[in-house]
Amino acid sequence: MLTLFHAPRSRSTRILWLLEELGAAYAVRYVGIRYGDGSGDGPDPENRHPDKKVPALDHDGTIVSESTAVAIHLCDLAPAAGLLPAAASPERGACLTWLCWADNELGAAVMQRMMGGGADPRAQAGYDAAVRRLTEALARGPYLMGARFTVADVMIAPLLRFARAQLPDSAAIDAYLARATDRPAFARAMAKDAPAAQAAA
Repeated sequence: MLTLFHAPRSRSTRILWLLEELGAAYAVRYVGIRYGDGSGDGPDPENRHPDKKVPALDHDGTIVSESTAVAIHLCDLAPAAGLLPAAASPERGACLTWLCWADNELGAAVMQRMMGGGADPRAQAGYDAAVRRLTEALARGPYLMGARFTVADVMIAPLLRFARAQLPDSAAIDAYLARATDRPAFARAMAKDAPAAQAAA
């Protein structure tokens, strides 16, 4: 049994999307967290994440946390979905690289930008490098791994969507986001992002 400990409009939303792309059977346990802007009602004692963050995945009593670890774990449980190349495939390393880059490089660069880090030459250089790498990949596109939609897109597209105002004007980024979020699994995930009562409010 898979249970996702999830908070609306958070990093765990992309794991909801991944679960829908994989066609997995799962339950959602909505928990409160403290958001970056100070809002929210966390930490929630019901949250199984060791740091009371999200996502946390309960897989038959074993807790998997950290977005990248959860994503890899889920893809390995559903190899037929083809969202993560098999271990023997030469493409697996490239896909894993994108997964780690998503938070370690792109996410970090965008967050520094949002906090006014553009005045720091090192922060600006990191941001410029991340944007360049992203746009070069999208120029080859249509997805990060070329013609193949993968877990890397599931992890990176929501970050770009969240931080769109922090990124340069780019028809390639806009078209990529439109392609990625037009998928039926994305719509299903968005419908589950918040509890029914909260979503209707």
